Amino acid sequence: MEREVRTAAVCVTQTGRSEDYLDYRDVTRPMTVLVRNQQTGAFNAPHTHRHGQVLYACAGVMRVSAQNGLWYLPPRRALWIPAGVVHDQLMLSPVKLRSVYIDPQACGVFGPMCKVVEVSVMLRELILALADQPVEYPQNSRNAHIVALILSELERSRSLPVQIPWPVDRRLAVVCEAILARPENAQSVEYWADKVGASSRTLIRLFLKETGLTFRHWVQQVRLATALDRLEQGQSVGVIARDLGYTSASAFSAMFRRVMGESPREFLMPGR
Repeated sequence: MEREVRTAAVCVTQTGRSEDYLDYRDVTRPMTVLVRNQQTGAFNAPHTHRHGQVLYACAGVMRVSAQNGLWYLPPRRALWIPAGVVHDQLMLSPVKLRSVYIDPQACGVFGPMCKVVEVSVMLRELILALADQPVEYPQNSRNAHIVALILSELERSRSLPVQIPWPVDRRLAVVCEAILARPENAQSVEYWADKVGASSRTLIRLFLKETGLTFRHWVQQVRLATALDRLEQGQSVGVIARDLGYTSASAFSAMFRRVMGESPREFLMPGR
């Protein structure tokens, strides 16, 4: 399944750099960066890579689906995707993709599961520096240092608990899609059970079995992911709290601190 369905007719940039992953898979470098700009609504259909991948966009927001989870990725976050994991991407705005492919032998320390990592200012600049090099870049000391520093920064980057586990059961998927579309919807599990023709006990059991979370905690994860994106877009805590159905800004901030270990203001501090 090692392929990507091309979403645009042109697969080579004006600089002559390929936008097709297949042109990167056999590059004899420990790390390469694919550069691709995609418009709102562009969709990269389910595919895999033989490399480990740090899926990153220096501008724009993506929604990524992999295995049994969903993630929202603005420019301050990247998704680590181990080699061989099936995933897709939906562009929620114009995206400047700078996807880092890492030789499997060089990325064992990053683990076998997908995870979101913070992208520091330093890591962002290192990725952009390597992206400015040719695909078959000279293996000189400068580039070797850039590669080593990227690996070091990734290893020390903080993981963020923002995965939205996704179910397989059709009834549960219908409920999850509806909540994802309107995370402020405060309907009870009994309401949703009635909508999909199941008992509330069945729905409660399915949430735990298929997502590993209770209904309440799953909804919280959706709201947290939505809140992080809105915070990074500059929206105020008060507006976010109101739009997501919290009774007050303090109630939202308490949830945020409980999950993230810091307040929304601390999370957005520059230079982190």
